Amino acid sequence: MPSLITRGPAGTDTDRPEAPALPAGIQAHLGTTLRAAYDAAALPPSGELEALVARLVVALAGIDVAPAEAFRRDLLAEVPRLRRRALTLCNNHARADDLVQETLLKAWAAQDRFAPGTHLSAWLYTILRNSFYSEHQKRAREVGDPDGLFAASLVSLPAQQGSLDLHDVQAALDRLVPDQREALLLSAVHDLSYEDIAVAMECRVGTVKSRINRARARLAEMLG
Repeated sequence: MPSLITRGPAGTDTDRPEAPALPAGIQAHLGTTLRAAYDAAALPPSGELEALVARLVVALAGIDVAPAEAFRRDLLAEVPRLRRRALTLCNNHARADDLVQETLLKAWAAQDRFAPGTHLSAWLYTILRNSFYSEHQKRAREVGDPDGLFAASLVSLPAQQGSLDLHDVQAALDRLVPDQREALLLSAVHDLSYEDIAVAMECRVGTVKSRINRARARLAEMLG
C-alpha cells in the first residue's frame, strides 16, 4: 500500500528543498487510518443520492447512441469515488451528497466537453472541486471570514468516534493550509498521481509537489 507521504514521481520541487519524511511506521499507520476513515465515512449513501442515481439510470436507460451509453455507464460507476472525494473536501455527509448530485447533473449537461478516452475521474473531480469552492466562497462572504476559520471548518477529516489516533491526525490535518491538505489527501487517500492532482487542482505539477512537501513537513513537526 502506498505511504501517506512518499507517493508519486521521484524528485523535489524546485522552489523548496525536500522536506523530512515521517518514519516509515508512522507513514503506514497514517495511511491506513486515513483510508479507513474515508472508507467508513463514505457509507452508506443518503436516500436522496440513491434516488437521484436511480432516476438517472431510468432516464438514461433508453439511450441507444454508444458514446452516450458509455458515458452514462462510466459516470454512474464513479459515484462511490465521488462521494469519498467529496468527503475529502467537506466534513458533512449531507453536503457531500449534495456536491455529488450537483457534480453528476453538471457532468451530464456538459458531457460534450468531455473527450472520450481521457481521465473521467479527474474531470469529475474538477467539477466537484469547483462546485465546492464556489459554495464555500459564497458562504464565507455571507458570514464574514477574515481569518479563514469558517473555510477551515469546511475541509476537515470525517469525524470517527473511539479513536484517539484518528483525532490526533484530524487535528493535525485541520491545521494545514487547505490547498496543502487537499493535495496530500488526494495522494494519500485517493491514490492520485502528481499529474492527476495537478489536473484536478488546476495547477502545475511542481506546485502539487511543493504543497505535499510542505504538508508532510508540517505533519512531521506535529506528529513526528
